[in-house]
Amino acid sequence: MTVRKASALTRMSIVSLIPLLLIAVPASAPAASAEADFRAAYAGAEAAEREAGQLRNQWTVTAAALAEAKKAADKGDFDQALASAREAEALAKASIFQATSEKGAWKKLEIR
Repeated sequence: MTVRKASALTRMSIVSLIPLLLIAVPASAPAASAEADFRAAYAGAEAAEREAGQLRNQWTVTAAALAEAKKAADKGDFDQALASAREAEALAKASIFQATSEKGAWKKLEIR
């Protein structure tokens, strides 16, 4: 192979890699964003779960959703992890609502 042919072959292979690089580089930014979104949602869910614990009204399904979110994140599936973390936060907030709404509900009961 001559030097010109080798040089042309190298240029062709570099040129053929450019589209792959253009696709791969932007793909890493959303992955980092998904991980950051998950971490924020998970932190919110943990905070709500701690608040529910202080009210002595933690739900087991909330702990399961948090565990599922962590497991999905460990596998790198941040979309599923984010969905599970958001579900856990919603469940924790529902348990907080239940605890606060039922806290004084007994006073409204009429003894017959």
